[in-house]
Amino acid sequence: MPYDREDPGHARHIHLTPGQEKGFGEDSFGEKLKVVIDSLPPEGVNLSEIRDLFGQDGLLLLTAFLTIPFMVPVSIPGVSTVFGAAILLIGVSRLGRRHLWLPKRFEERVLPADKLRAALNQGLKFFHQLERLTRPRRLKSLTADGLTAALNNGALILGAVLLMAPFGFVPFSNTLPGLALLLFAIGLLQRDGIFILWGHLVNAVTIIYFAFLIAGGTALVQKVIAYFR
Repeated sequence: MPYDREDPGHARHIHLTPGQEKGFGEDSFGEKLKVVIDSLPPEGVNLSEIRDLFGQDGLLLLTAFLTIPFMVPVSIPGVSTVFGAAILLIGVSRLGRRHLWLPKRFEERVLPADKLRAALNQGLKFFHQLERLTRPRRLKSLTADGLTAALNNGALILGAVLLMAPFGFVPFSNTLPGLALLLFAIGLLQRDGIFILWGHLVNAVTIIYFAFLIAGGTALVQKVIAYFR
């Protein structure tokens, strides 16, 4: 989508310099993410441009990129819905072994580059710490193909659904599912079964946390109703 200076609702395309393109092909996936972050235009960016930059072979790398803004206790409002939907579709495309398709309203939604870049740079520090802990071929049974791969992709879809849950202003409600998705992405990229196992555990913790939030909210509503009767 071309950038129109008279229409601030449009985002400018992401352009990489020749040096950045070279680095994007050769560096570690943490450094690749840094290249994308540094390339975000000041006016804003839409999801289709981010997707096209990573390409079909980089869906897991794209997943890791989309989770980084949630590595802080409270994230940017509305981002979890857009990014969670994108990760959900990535999981579905991996499960069905199909190309990634995005709804037009998600593709064209412009995200504020300044807020997004700040959140990404904060989360990237945590991402680099996780990256250093990876060891390929640990717990190989959790990185196998077939049924195991289907279960892992199903867990990726579950994490995306949890990320989209309407608890965005509650501390850690986006961080926990975002962390689970980041662990899955790194574990599958590096074929590190330990990270995949952690991803399943954090998904479970997220479900328990949300159950407490729902139970607490229900009890609070009942008390308010009883008070005004």
